[in-house]
Amino acid sequence: MKKKVLITSALPYANGQLHFGHMAGAYLPADCYARFQRLQGHDVLYICGSDEYGVAITLSAELAKRSPQEHVDHFHHLNHNLFKQLLFSFDHYSRTTWEGHLPTVQQFFLDLRANGYIEEKVTEQLFSQQDNRFLADRYVIGTCPKCHFDQARGDECPKCGASYEATDLKKPLSKLTKAPLSLKETKHWFLRFDLLKEPLSKWLLTRDWKPNVINFAKTYVDDLKPRAITRDSDWGVPLPLPDTEGKVFYVWFDAPIGYISATKEWAHQIGDEDAWKSYWQDPNTHYVQFIGKDNIPFHAVFFPAMVLGQNTNYQLVSELPANEFLNLEGKQFSKSDGWTIDLADFFKQFTADQIRYTLAANAPETQDAEFTWKDFQLRCNSELLGKYGNLSNRILVFLQNKCEGIIPSHAVDSDFMKMLHDKVEEIRLAYDTYHLRKAASLIMELAQIGNVYFDAQKPWTLAKSEETLGKMYEVLATCLECLKCLALVSSPIIPESAQMLWEMLGNTSILSKEVWDQVLSTPLALGKKLLPPSILFKRVEDEQIKLEEDKLKKLTQPVTV
Repeated sequence: MKKKVLITSALPYANGQLHFGHMAGAYLPADCYARFQRLQGHDVLYICGSDEYGVAITLSAELAKRSPQEHVDHFHHLNHNLFKQLLFSFDHYSRTTWEGHLPTVQQFFLDLRANGYIEEKVTEQLFSQQDNRFLADRYVIGTCPKCHFDQARGDECPKCGASYEATDLKKPLSKLTKAPLSLKETKHWFLRFDLLKEPLSKWLLTRDWKPNVINFAKTYVDDLKPRAITRDSDWGVPLPLPDTEGKVFYVWFDAPIGYISATKEWAHQIGDEDAWKSYWQDPNTHYVQFIGKDNIPFHAVFFPAMVLGQNTNYQLVSELPANEFLNLEGKQFSKSDGWTIDLADFFKQFTADQIRYTLAANAPETQDAEFTWKDFQLRCNSELLGKYGNLSNRILVFLQNKCEGIIPSHAVDSDFMKMLHDKVEEIRLAYDTYHLRKAASLIMELAQIGNVYFDAQKPWTLAKSEETLGKMYEVLATCLECLKCLALVSSPIIPESAQMLWEMLGNTSILSKEVWDQVLSTPLALGKKLLPPSILFKRVEDEQIKLEEDKLKKLTQPVTV
């Protein structure tokens, strides 16, 4: 039955360039899931966009000698282009500085206020005398009030995981200048999360999420307390109240509302202003949010609480497949330390499908994973080239040599086809249950099953005798069906290569717009003459990998004077 599927990926912060570590968490799994659900024939809307407000933006913009708007423009376009290079299939990629975001955020606040969930009070906040400004949480470090770790962040301790207000830190310092911070009075607006604890807890009981996500959320709700949702700044969504000049919403409050405002922008662009309601206000919508594990509290607790306090019935998240982190050669990706991959150089040598497959095959679904150049080479050469590419090439070349490239009009091997369709069904289930890593593994199992079958049947021997030609045609017809299935199931992960294989099988349609079950049940065009096959994947050479490894090694070598 056709269903409505709304998919969002955590809005990337427009304060730096994204890297492959980000892609492995909240983005590639979402894109593959969206592509898969479209193949299932469902009504899919995949939404993302840039998160562009916050004091962190203003500080970074100053360092870069840009205005905040120039700063976010730069990274919005940079990151959007990276998504395009990686063949992402967003239905819309928005940004929180678009004009429709402001009234959506302000209405969220006004509903919460009207329903008794907003409290106004004067508090003491951390102030930098040196900069003559209040500092955002992420620009504050200090000693954790719970475990006493002396490098705790402004809102969360990386050692014990405790969450708190920046003012709870002991010995707070400016992260930028290391100058001590003092407390200064300022008026702010607080969201009374404590009043939403009961409805949140009841709602969480209805969620069947990954254990690490649901357990974290339930524990987090137990300790809910009011949190400030405003900041002193001139960069952000302003409060819709009189005499509040210089007060804007804190970025964690406005950013998730960006999912809704982005969908409104999509509706505006397709010429149907109310189209967004058919996803956000339809109780039958299956809403899936893809995030990294560091975003669990905002999406499993804070945003749902904000939605529960609305007068408009917005759809709450159905599934929250939060992934762990991907590291690079034993260390966290770090743009500031140069511990990253130069994306411009990468795309000069390698393809989007190569990195998409490698990240999918090593997806950090249950624990942190690792990107290494050796593993990348192994995935590309042994799996994409050695199994997938090898199977397609040897079958299609054999077809050209022995059948003049004509698809044989012959029945297929029913026993092998049952095994093949069983594997396809396993892959379908893996995609549908957010097990991208397993889907990638099963795709290579399918390719290997095809290689083993081709070797075992020895069609080159069957071709030598008139008596066994019929069997050769059966083997070839069966192997071509295997390639059709391989193209279909791999399309969400390696869309470009899958499309090439699809076309090499004589098809002219766009595979990503086909329907899974129809592809499986529709035979290839029997008797059609196929063009000679193309090479799907190039070998990744040792010299290429060594060059990339050497770039990273230089960063770890001590500087000699």
